[in-house]
Amino acid sequence: MRALCGLVAVMMIGGASGGGWAQLVPRTDSGTPVVPQKPVIHRTRLILKDGSYQVVMSYAVVGKNVQYVSAERGGETEMIPLDLVDLPATKKWEAQHSTVDPDAPRAAPAIDPELLKEEAERALLAPEVATDLRLAPEDAVLALDTFRTLPELVPMTQTDGELNKQTGHSILKSAVNPQASAHQIVWLKGEKSAVQFHVDQPEFYIKLDDALPSGGEAMTVDTHGAGAEPSRKQTGTNDYVILRVDVRQDARVLASFSMTALQNGKRQEDVFETTLTELPGGHWLKVVPQEKLLVGEYALVEILDEKTINVGIWDFGIHPTAPENRDVLKPEPKRPARLDRRPPPSPQ
Repeated sequence: MRALCGLVAVMMIGGASGGGWAQLVPRTDSGTPVVPQKPVIHRTRLILKDGSYQVVMSYAVVGKNVQYVSAERGGETEMIPLDLVDLPATKKWEAQHSTVDPDAPRAAPAIDPELLKEEAERALLAPEVATDLRLAPEDAVLALDTFRTLPELVPMTQTDGELNKQTGHSILKSAVNPQASAHQIVWLKGEKSAVQFHVDQPEFYIKLDDALPSGGEAMTVDTHGAGAEPSRKQTGTNDYVILRVDVRQDARVLASFSMTALQNGKRQEDVFETTLTELPGGHWLKVVPQEKLLVGEYALVEILDEKTINVGIWDFGIHPTAPENRDVLKPEPKRPARLDRRPPPSPQ
């Protein structure tokens, strides 16, 4: 028996009513059913060659027929011979009256360049210093610590030993005589600071009052050996050093230090130099000790010029087993954007 070529279709024609086209099941010559194309899902017109049309919800070419879901007959699935359908006219009408396919991927809407600029500026005001952990613009000084493997930002309070502690960044000048012997410059009540870090090289972030030129260059008050010229990359900010305090009974004492030795790179006991880096945007200054700090009590001191320091200091301790600090800022993973349906406006 000769094999049948082309498509073999079984057509079931309606009974006595003669009611139009019924279901067609097209098959290949091997008997495999033809898999129809993915239908175009939207309300459109299926235009026929005689000039009439059917309003359909979807249609697809299946072999030599067109299968469609009628919008006029309650969503019934029907078929019509492809020879009766004017596909070019149908596609032209679709192109002129196209609607969005709900299953089709949508391009992201364009964002106003001004909004992008504002978002970038907000990011510079609150830069990320650890994964999902950002600086808070409302704080003047923050320190990056790690408690039980979790990075945290600790707000730092400033004190001069006499005034109440404050969270701002104030300046109370005091001259340091480079020729005088060591003497007390700040006296702090208590044998231990309220802030205790669990790492030996905490990072301090100081908010700058005025925006400085960005670039993130490091300024290092470095040691170059006795008699060598100090090298500094000026950023328009003051220098900072970390002093180890003398713990006494119910008190901590900060002793003076030699400005000349600091400028000439001479090592001083209990004086730890720092590396300063201005963060992009010029809103924050990063201060990091150049060497690891041992367990003990310390203070971050601001040098205003070669003869003057700010006696408003930030005291802290290094104790890996200390409890967690209070009021810390913890990482906040970004939440996916969600559009909520707004309720209709209430009638006036």
